[in-house]
Amino acid sequence: MSTNSIVHIGRWGLLAFMLATWQWGWNLKAPLGQIGLGWLVPTVLDPYFVSKPTLIWNRFLELGCLALPRGGWAWNDPQGFLGCVWSPKGSLWSHTLATLRNTFWGFLVGVSSGVAVGLLLGRSETLARIFEPYIVAFNSLPRVALVPLIIIMFGLGDVSKVVTALTLVFFVVFFNTFEGTRSVDRDLVNAARFLGASDWQVTWTVYVPSALAWVFASLSPAISFALIGVIVGEFIGSERGLGKIIIEAEAQLQIADMMVALIVLMVIGVALVLVFRAIERRLLRWQRHHAERAQN
Repeated sequence: MSTNSIVHIGRWGLLAFMLATWQWGWNLKAPLGQIGLGWLVPTVLDPYFVSKPTLIWNRFLELGCLALPRGGWAWNDPQGFLGCVWSPKGSLWSHTLATLRNTFWGFLVGVSSGVAVGLLLGRSETLARIFEPYIVAFNSLPRVALVPLIIIMFGLGDVSKVVTALTLVFFVVFFNTFEGTRSVDRDLVNAARFLGASDWQVTWTVYVPSALAWVFASLSPAISFALIGVIVGEFIGSERGLGKIIIEAEAQLQIADMMVALIVLMVIGVALVLVFRAIERRLLRWQRHHAERAQN
């Protein structure tokens, strides 16, 4: 059996074991308690705290308008499905779309500004020394603490969520780009200048490719920070979003609804990371370790 087969079997087997333990583990609490082994089942498996996979799946179908609250499947009642999707309260899809949209814009603006400022300060020692104390000061301030101020300034709409996300993303990408720019081989820069390259050409052909690996290394945590920023903003106040589902479920003790939103967030995060890894392998295929991965 190949190593890849063992890895896949191990991954799916572990997932099946965790789901089975989650679904039926708490049911063993009472029987084991009769013989003094109830402590083997942790309290965290109590459905009051984490619900159960079957209950979460049923709520996913209802929140996603795939199963109608009054019973039956959505494809048997198109009007009921459309009414659920476009209801004033919102469906799982409309909330997910709102979170994704704000995450995308916060991530895009944060990455763009982080790369631009990182390249600029990485290439200019004077500018780096001028802005260093301000960057250190702002970076030392917990961005989550700024969320109430951001909401006061920009309101409860999407703009405040985008601003919160980009404040978290910016510094992650900036520091990686800055260090990547500073670590460029000076011999390459001198060779490019010797061949008559202008400052713009040196930046585009030497600094950018060299810093690209550093930038991509920051994208995986950056997308997570973008999601965190949006969700925290939605916690404090929002008309739409997965964070709104979570905070309302917490207030109503609807654990299954909360777990649906958390699992959707996890799936979104994993999918985005996989996309960025694929782009990274494509753009950085000239690097040795990426070329070896592509061959394997």
